[in-house]
Amino acid sequence: MVGRSNRPSALSATPGLAPQPQVTISPDNASVSAVLPTGESVTVLLHGATVTSWCDAAGNEKLWLSEAAKLDGSKAVRGGIPLVFPVFGTDKSHAAVAGLPQHGFARTSRFEFLGKSTSESLTPSTAGPSSSKNNAADLTVKLDFGLSGAGLDAETRKLWPYDFNLIYSVNLNRESLTTGLVVSNDGDKPFECQVLMHTYLRVQDITKVEIKGLENKSYVDKVDGAKTKTQPDGPVTITGETDRVYTTASAPTAGSGSSSESTSPGAPVTVLEAGKTVFTVAQDNLPNVVVWNPWTDKAKGMSDFEPKDGFRNMLCIEPGSVGGWQTLEPGEAYEGAQTISCS
Repeated sequence: MVGRSNRPSALSATPGLAPQPQVTISPDNASVSAVLPTGESVTVLLHGATVTSWCDAAGNEKLWLSEAAKLDGSKAVRGGIPLVFPVFGTDKSHAAVAGLPQHGFARTSRFEFLGKSTSESLTPSTAGPSSSKNNAADLTVKLDFGLSGAGLDAETRKLWPYDFNLIYSVNLNRESLTTGLVVSNDGDKPFECQVLMHTYLRVQDITKVEIKGLENKSYVDKVDGAKTKTQPDGPVTITGETDRVYTTASAPTAGSGSSSESTSPGAPVTVLEAGKTVFTVAQDNLPNVVVWNPWTDKAKGMSDFEPKDGFRNMLCIEPGSVGGWQTLEPGEAYEGAQTISCS
C-alpha cells in the first residue's frame, strides 16, 4: 500500500467519551493503583489489601506511612489503612480467636484482586459534549479484593477453621475515599468476628489537631487500665499517648447489611488542624471509633515506626465494630464501611 503523508492519526480516545480512570498492577504483582483523570490516586497492596497511599489531584499524600513499613509481606504494614479481622487486638479468653496474632490475620494475608469498576454521574449520551469536563470530574473507580477461608495458609486455617468470604472494596473519587467490607459465613457453623479499618491520617502537627463528633460519647481508655469514661462536651485533643475505643452507635444486628437492619450512621468524626477542617470520617454500620496516637515512648519502642517523631504527623481514626462480637450464622453476612472526605 502506498503511504500517505496526510493519513489520519490514531484516535487517543473514543469520541465523546470522557477520560477514564487508569488502573495498573505493579510489575511484581504486589499492588494495584488507580488514578482518576483529574489526578487523584490510590494504591492498595495485595498483602492485607492495605491501602498504602491516597493522594489528591496535586499529589498531596493524605495517609501516613512509616518509613520502615514492611511492604514485602513479612509483617503487617505500619501505616496506610490496614484491615483488622477477625479480632481486634488479642483475646486469649475467647477460645475461637485465642491463638490468632494481634489484630487477626487479614492484614497479613494476601488478597486476590477481583477487578475494577467505574461509575459517573453524567454520561456523554445524556449530558452532551459540553459536559465532558464535569463528566471526568464525577468519575469514581472501585477496586475489589477478596479473601476466603480456602485461601488461608494451613497454619492460619488450623487456628481459625471457618468457611468465610471477605470482599473488601476501595472506592476513589475526587473528594473522598471509601473503604468497605462484606463478610459472609459460607460454612455450616456460626462464627464470631470483629472488624476495623486502622486508618492512619496524615497531619502537619498533632498538637494543633482537634477531633469533633465524639462529644459525650462513652469510651474505653486503654492507656488508663481500660476504664470506661465519657468524653466531655468538647473536642478531643492529643497531648500524650492516646488509645481510646469510642462507642458512637448501637451495635449492628446479627447478619445486618440491608438498610433496614444496619445501625443508623452517627455524626461524622471531624479532624481539624489549626481550626481548619482537614478530614471528615463517616461510618456506615460501624459502631466504634478508635482514636490512637503512640506519642513519644511507644513510638520509640516500635521497630517499624519511623521516623520516631512521626507521631507528630499522624492520627489514627479507626471505624470498626470491636466493642463486642458480631455473630454470623451460616448464610449470614455483615457489611460496614467508612468514607474519608478531605476539605
